[in-house]
Amino acid sequence: MRTIDIHTHGIEGYDTRTTSAEDILEIARIQGSQGVTAILPAIYSGPIDEMRRHMAVVKQAMAIQVDLMPSPSTIHYPPSTDSVVLGVHLEGPFLNPSRCGALDPASFLNPTPDDNLSRLIEGFEDMVRIITVAPELDGAIRLIKAASDLGITVSMGHSDATFAEAEAGFHAGAKGITHIFNAMRPFHHREPGIAGFGLINKDVYVEVIADPFHLHPETIKLIFAMKDPQKIVVVSDSVKETPKSARFNPALGGTIENRKSATAKMITDSQGTLQGGSMTITEAADRLIGLGIEKDRVLRCVSSNPASYHGIVL
Repeated sequence: MRTIDIHTHGIEGYDTRTTSAEDILEIARIQGSQGVTAILPAIYSGPIDEMRRHMAVVKQAMAIQVDLMPSPSTIHYPPSTDSVVLGVHLEGPFLNPSRCGALDPASFLNPTPDDNLSRLIEGFEDMVRIITVAPELDGAIRLIKAASDLGITVSMGHSDATFAEAEAGFHAGAKGITHIFNAMRPFHHREPGIAGFGLINKDVYVEVIADPFHLHPETIKLIFAMKDPQKIVVVSDSVKETPKSARFNPALGGTIENRKSATAKMITDSQGTLQGGSMTITEAADRLIGLGIEKDRVLRCVSSNPASYHGIVL
């Protein structure tokens, strides 16, 4: 089974804040060693020039991988067990400072499609697969439409959007919700907000960080009870502090179905803010199965669902 992590910043000491394509390739090697077939490295929000430098490094890594592949005419997978780098997920900079989470709110920008979006993605249009946007910001609806028209998948997140504002973003072209319930307006019985919209709308995809720290197990079960099983995408949101699992060994038949996850590590800053996920998607899938969620549904969330979300041919 081929698996895709559409939201990973790094792992085992490496992340996308780098000037070295080898660091990105090392992330791909480590993720591949954990049973992850393909990844979208997530670029941290930052000044536009800085984000572009990090995108350029990922683009260089992608070119190196293509040179190693037998044919660049379609998506082929490296001859080793490395994850293939499919492009990037831009987590910012068009986000709401009040819901910054672990991101730097000083880097957030107004969502102006003719200025800031153009400056951000110029020359990288062919590799920007996802961009996370807060739909309630002034100008965000126009930006969502512009990005969607370019073939970029827009995910809504780091957002204080009301239900109506999230719905407007969806109708403008947004297709998903970034790490639902995290870094967003919480659900309230008089204002369901963006989290409520993600649960209720049958057509929107939702990212789920399924480690032990980002969502209560019963919240995870609620998501699986509410959502169409084809609209849930398990992501790692892993960062450089995320350890790889020593228990995964493909040579010993280390498949999602028959192995146990390593103990997860809570990754926080000095203020106790969660900095990112603590498990690969293969480990998270193990955990979900252990919570009693049907195996076939879980496996879809790390394979065919993320592929359908982005039109990726596995």
